[in-house]
Amino acid sequence: MKKALNLAASLPAWSAQSSGMQRPQKITFGEMRSTGTRGLIVFCSDYRCSHNVTLAPDVVDQWPDDLRLSDIELRFVCSVCGRRGANIRGDSPRAGIGIG
Repeated sequence: MKKALNLAASLPAWSAQSSGMQRPQKITFGEMRSTGTRGLIVFCSDYRCSHNVTLAPDVVDQWPDDLRLSDIELRFVCSVCGRRGANIRGDSPRAGIGIG
């Protein structure tokens, strides 16, 4: 048991910021709108929190077509845990499934 603890303590803490990695670039709002998606789902960047909100198209329409979804992710602050940063995804229209 003690050996495992020493090994864990010697491993460096890893994060995207400490390793110099950047957040991946996502599509632009114009590209998203061209697929018929107009709303957004904003997820807290802390996976343990898992709080999310859905933004209606009238709110999302304020952002210009040339802006990337990834460009605004760091502007969000979770109203539950207070963490800055979000994972943003398009809220696609639901597919209709039926029996034919």
